Amino acid sequence: MKWTAFAGAALPYLLAAFAAAALISFVLTPLVRRIALGLNAVDEPGMRRVNTVPVPRGGGVAVAIAFIVVGIVLSNLNSSSLQPTPDVASDPRRIVALLLGGALATVFGVLDDYFDLRARWQFVGQLGLAAIAIGFGIVVVRLNNPVGQDFFLAQPFAVGFTVLWVVGMINSLNFIDGLDGLSSGVAIVAALTLGTISLSAGIAQPFIAALCFALAGALVGFLRWNFQPASIFIGTSGVMFVGYTLAILSILGTAKVAVALLVLGVPIIDAFWIIVRRLVQGRSPFSPDRGHLHHRLLDVGLSHRQTVVLIYAVCIVLGLLSLFLSGANQFLAFVGVFVLIGLLLFLLARVGVAGNGSPGEKAPDPGLKAAREGRSD
Repeated sequence: MKWTAFAGAALPYLLAAFAAAALISFVLTPLVRRIALGLNAVDEPGMRRVNTVPVPRGGGVAVAIAFIVVGIVLSNLNSSSLQPTPDVASDPRRIVALLLGGALATVFGVLDDYFDLRARWQFVGQLGLAAIAIGFGIVVVRLNNPVGQDFFLAQPFAVGFTVLWVVGMINSLNFIDGLDGLSSGVAIVAALTLGTISLSAGIAQPFIAALCFALAGALVGFLRWNFQPASIFIGTSGVMFVGYTLAILSILGTAKVAVALLVLGVPIIDAFWIIVRRLVQGRSPFSPDRGHLHHRLLDVGLSHRQTVVLIYAVCIVLGLLSLFLSGANQFLAFVGVFVLIGLLLFLLARVGVAGNGSPGEKAPDPGLKAAREGRSD
């Protein structure tokens, strides 16, 4: 991968954005935790919870505030080293869509964290966020073709794919948000990868790179309080905000949808196979169970932290592959991961059936005490 000429000059801004967002999030998270406890927006102990005391949710509020504050500052900087690319500069509505949409995603998530909305209403909110992005001019009009010329989508197909991308990204993170620190760590890897590739010579988007580093920093500051044993959960507010923001950042640039597809291969593919399995079984795709990859890994004896770190490692490897592969090689890597994860889920499910007598039941293993599943995944 070749770096853009702006990379060196932009690096101090990237590091400053990362550090500022991390500090804001780190400081705000305990405050958000106290407020959530006061409002009783908590996950109560139960059969599908690891917490033995009420643990507040809504930590995504601190992440969102940190990112939006730093994003506003970056948007108002007048630096030749951090100029937006022409498409963003000529249409500032795109940045409004990113920041305003992220704020609205957080607000909707807070409502769910407090009122415990049903999955159908979460889905309506996700469609609304996709509509906001489209209304502000953020649409996927080009898809990379790994074996030839890129695909240019006609307007109806572009709109449809954008809706699918935004909603799919949010739900992929929602589905993997089952262990302390898991979705936050995966999102950090994705944000850093998108930010790094934005500095490559073929893309040259230092401004978008700075926003990606700001998102990663905000998540790092929060992860201090969210890693196992978590004192606060990211909640729907965080899942909605981070999923929406990653979806938009990946659209704002050439080739980054393909990159996001690879680096987020674990949650995206896990979500796909889970939805397929539930539909085949005649159940709602949003009905909860213990069929996710992280649950299967716990079922075979890995501890909470071992499972989280293992998935981190896989995502880091995929992130590195996305940086050093291109075109057909990226596509082949994604197909390979798709098949491998599907096969792994099948084999782990068979092991679970043999050990438990029926799929989806808890195995008598201490590592399972670390499993926590969301309300609508």
